Amino acid sequence: MMELTNWLEKRVRLSPGKTALVFQDKQETFLELYEAVQEVAGKLASFGVRAEMYVALLGRNDRETFLMIHALQQLGARTVFLNNRLTATEILFQTRDAQVERCFYVDGFAEKVNGMLAISFTSVMEAPILDAPLVSHFAMEDVASIMYTSGTTGQPKGVMQTFGNHWWSATGSMLNLGLQAGDGWLCAVPIFHISGLSILMRSVIYGIPVYLEEHFDEIRVDAFLRSGEVTMISVVTTMAQRLLDVFTTRYHPNFRCMLLGGGPANKSMLEACFEKGIPLVQSFGMTETASQIVTLPPEEALLKIGSAGKPLFPAEIKISAHGEILLKGPSIMAGYLHNESATKASFDGDDWFQTGDVGYLDEDGFLFVLDRRSDLIISGGENIYPTEIEHVLIAHPNVLEVAVVGATDEKWGEVPVAFIVAKEAMDTALLYEFCQQKIAKFKIPRQFHFLDSLPRTASQKIQRHRLKR
Repeated sequence: MMELTNWLEKRVRLSPGKTALVFQDKQETFLELYEAVQEVAGKLASFGVRAEMYVALLGRNDRETFLMIHALQQLGARTVFLNNRLTATEILFQTRDAQVERCFYVDGFAEKVNGMLAISFTSVMEAPILDAPLVSHFAMEDVASIMYTSGTTGQPKGVMQTFGNHWWSATGSMLNLGLQAGDGWLCAVPIFHISGLSILMRSVIYGIPVYLEEHFDEIRVDAFLRSGEVTMISVVTTMAQRLLDVFTTRYHPNFRCMLLGGGPANKSMLEACFEKGIPLVQSFGMTETASQIVTLPPEEALLKIGSAGKPLFPAEIKISAHGEILLKGPSIMAGYLHNESATKASFDGDDWFQTGDVGYLDEDGFLFVLDRRSDLIISGGENIYPTEIEHVLIAHPNVLEVAVVGATDEKWGEVPVAFIVAKEAMDTALLYEFCQQKIAKFKIPRQFHFLDSLPRTASQKIQRHRLKR
């Protein structure tokens, strides 16, 4: 079993005076952070938290949650990250499914832990400090974190992420994006998601600061990107679009990477970023791969617009006979918690992880992600990818949001149907005509439905199964 010295302890020995965290414009060094984390770990120990215990954490993007995450690691507990956008019913399911023994929640979320034995952060901070043994080494095979998948098609599953998964994810990212003196990563994505937690892990492994933001505020983030303090940021498409909306002049030359994840981006937005000199880097990853596993190298970004890139150095990729994206590598999860059948079903006979996504590799080995395999529409023997139709419709000036799903059809098997959030009332005949100019007739939605909003999961993924119903 491979072990590494406790990452935070090692980082303090290597660079105690370097900035570790910037929150609400206050800076803390790795040494200051470590002392605060040790204190919180002692307080958690007074509630019986111990090594290998499953401990649920319902927090937000703030200093207290940041300290709790590190403190639980120091005690060797396995943190079950709860999404604070979930309902009490959803949280109860996840804590029961994970067989959680302790649950800690940030003040303000008491109603979400109703019916559970849960302890508030305030109670933790007021507790006595026990002299608890901290973990001296992290075994790469040990489970560090559990995150539940969104459950867009059914009950969510707990993804077991090991220390090795986080280590190789951070290493693979660094080998692709590089590491420079003065790097700092802005985190305005949730730290209960892998996109946010991976930034915390990279910070300790690389020895760089996390600029932690409670919420994504495009005006404030825009100022950070102009300041020269921040060199990297992780975003999803909506965040990138909001930054484009307030963009005035070029960002500071120190700013070198806007890492885009969380689903496909439309070509017009990507081109707008490149025109403005925004160093956008597309990627593909999931909870099961401990963040990005395929990334478009910055120098290829303009040449391969729309591609997610190539696999990071430690990872491998191939496309199955059915067009499904298959992955191998040391950042891929240990499996689904307490769910052996789902774990077995997610790997093929040669231990390739089956992502459920459809895509292809071009002649240069670059990945293009087309759609979720479960979302693929097969109409009269033709494969129709909802994302392609959505990209066409979203380009209409009156369309704010769109989702396309397949509806059963006696003649064709399935036909595409579009659900649209529009700025104002519109004629479907005009939409049909708009599509006719851009896509083949068999891809044009047979019906257009107008909604006030699209149904989404707590992590903001569109619930296509609800639209199908």
